[in-house]
Parts: sequence; structure tokens; C-alpha cells
Amino acid sequence: MSECLFCRIVAGEIPADVVHQTDTVMAFRDIQPRARVHTLVIPKEHHRTVAQLAADDPGLLADVMAAAGEVARIEGIDESGYRLVSNVGRDAGQEVDHVHVHVLGGQPLGVVARPVD
Repeated sequence: MSECLFCRIVAGEIPADVVHQTDTVMAFRDIQPRARVHTLVIPKEHHRTVAQLAADDPGLLADVMAAAGEVARIEGIDESGYRLVSNVGRDAGQEVDHVHVHVLGGQPLGVVARPVD
């Protein structure tokens, strides 16, 4: 049995509020939302980071990104705007070592970073 939280969700061992899924990806609501809409999009196959997935299977990465756009449509934030975030590594805040893209929206999100003088 895998110790990966997201692999266990894909396997149905841990329940999730699934918003969308295809043969290759799954999207579910984050249990600790940081915005009114906060959905995670993951590949069903285990890859540690977006960088690794891009190198190993660019087509699957494209599936993840297409699913993120579909989630925005399903959640009703495709017109008002949304943010896609994928943290890579501990210093960036990646908490689960399985590729995941956060789809955030449903409210003004503000500026992520200010220009450096």
C-alpha cells in the first residue's frame, strides 16, 4: 500500500470531494481552502513534482493543466479569473510529494509578488 496521500485518494482509500476526473487526472476540493474556491488537480499516476512530470510525461502535464481549466469552468470562476499554483519542493511549500496544481479563485486574490526595485 502506498504511503502517498494523493495516491491513496486516487485508489479510493481516502475519501475526497471530487469535482472532476478523467482517465489520467483527478480534481478534488482542498480540505484546508485558502480561497472560496480551492481545488487540487493531480495526475492519477505518481510523480513527485511538476518539473519531474514535465520531463517524464509532458502529455500528462498537459492533461493536468487542461483539467485545471475545466475545474475553473465547473466552479464558475473561468470568467472572473483564477490562479494556478504548483509548489515545487519544501522551500516553496510543497507539502505532499505528488504533483498537484491548486486552482484558486472565487474572490480577488491580489498580487503575489511586488516588483523588486
